Amino acid sequence: MSKKNVEDYLTEGMYGTRLPKQGERDYFLGTLRERIVIALKIGQVMTDKGLDALEEEMKMHRNAKLIFNGSVSSKFLKAEKELANKYNIPYTIITNEEVDTNIGAVLTYDHAIDKEEIFVSEEETKQEEDLQENKSNGFLSKLKNLF
Repeated sequence: MSKKNVEDYLTEGMYGTRLPKQGERDYFLGTLRERIVIALKIGQVMTDKGLDALEEEMKMHRNAKLIFNGSVSSKFLKAEKELANKYNIPYTIITNEEVDTNIGAVLTYDHAIDKEEIFVSEEETKQEEDLQENKSNGFLSKLKNLF
C-alpha cells in the first residue's frame, strides 16, 4: 500500500473519500450492480413498461429498497411509488446533476446478490403491452356484443 501524499489529502478533503467503482455507482443511482434485483430505464419508468416485472420482484424481495432517478418527474413515478407502498418497500429519490445515466429506477439491497439479468428486456415490455391491449379490447368487444 502506497503512502498518501499532500495532493491525496487535499482531494479527499475537498471531495470526500473515493469509493470503489465510482463510475458504476454513478450509473446505478448510488448502488453497485451486484446489489441490484431489477433496473428500469428512464423510458420504462415514464411509460410504466416493466411495472409488472417490478411488482413480481417486489413480491419476492420484500427487504429490498427502491431508488428513483431524480431527473424523472414525480408524476411518472406514481405507479412505482404505489407498488412500493403496497409491499412496504422504502424508496428514495437520488438527484445528481453531474452524472448522466439512463437508469430510471432500481430495486436493490445493501449487500451483494449477484443476479445475472437485472434489466427488463424490450421483449418483456412488448408482451406486457399486448396483454394490456387484449384486456381492454376484450372488455370493449364484450360491450359491443351486448348492443
